[in-house]
Amino acid sequence: MQEKLQALLDDYDLPQARRLNFVFQMVIVVSLLVISLETLPDISPKTRLFLYWAEVVIVGMFTLEYIARIYAAPKKLGFIFSFWGLVDLLAILPIYLLIFGIDYNLLVLRTLRLMKLARIIRFVRFNKSFRRLSLALDIAKQDFVLAIMATCLIQFIASVGIYQFENPVQPDKFSSVFASLWWALATLTTVGYGDVYPITLGGKIFTGLILMTGLGVVALPAGIFASALTEAREIEERMSHDTEK
Repeated sequence: MQEKLQALLDDYDLPQARRLNFVFQMVIVVSLLVISLETLPDISPKTRLFLYWAEVVIVGMFTLEYIARIYAAPKKLGFIFSFWGLVDLLAILPIYLLIFGIDYNLLVLRTLRLMKLARIIRFVRFNKSFRRLSLALDIAKQDFVLAIMATCLIQFIASVGIYQFENPVQPDKFSSVFASLWWALATLTTVGYGDVYPITLGGKIFTGLILMTGLGVVALPAGIFASALTEAREIEERMSHDTEK
């Protein structure tokens, strides 16, 4: 029974699994729509009640799936504390916390709404294209870590550098290295930060160098990810051929 249930949940070569996969994709889409509609300020009490019960039904379906996955998992604790197990739990936890009397203050409500965004991540599990993205991220994770470390290092250098140039003439805008971090982030990503900009010659030259560096910082992860996607596609094609044989 456990093996059949696991195949039904995860073996997308089975027609029944593909149909169940499609159903859950639609449930996730509806769930995200309900989350969005709940934020409208002028909806009627009747509509709000309908959305609440729609949320209850959706969470009920997610709960049944979560229980089924725990039952079908060969190592139950391993699944519960795995990435997907935690995502599944976060997708259903908010409404249960509210039902069992969590304090309805603003911070808690915002946190619970953010937890519902785990349902977007769940869409990755059920969608083939997103599964390829997930595989690509797994392939490139070490390269991404190196790229992120390099970005953080460059951002820190940019923060210290602009502070040295601009603090003497703009102490209110570049009051410390920490205050300069936002400028460094906006400049490295080439977004720009209109209210805070260098006015000294040294600061302008330094900013130009940081801008050119930022182009490379933004392009590097894109190249890594493009290469990983190509490799992920090749892996999927090999797996598909092996399955057909």
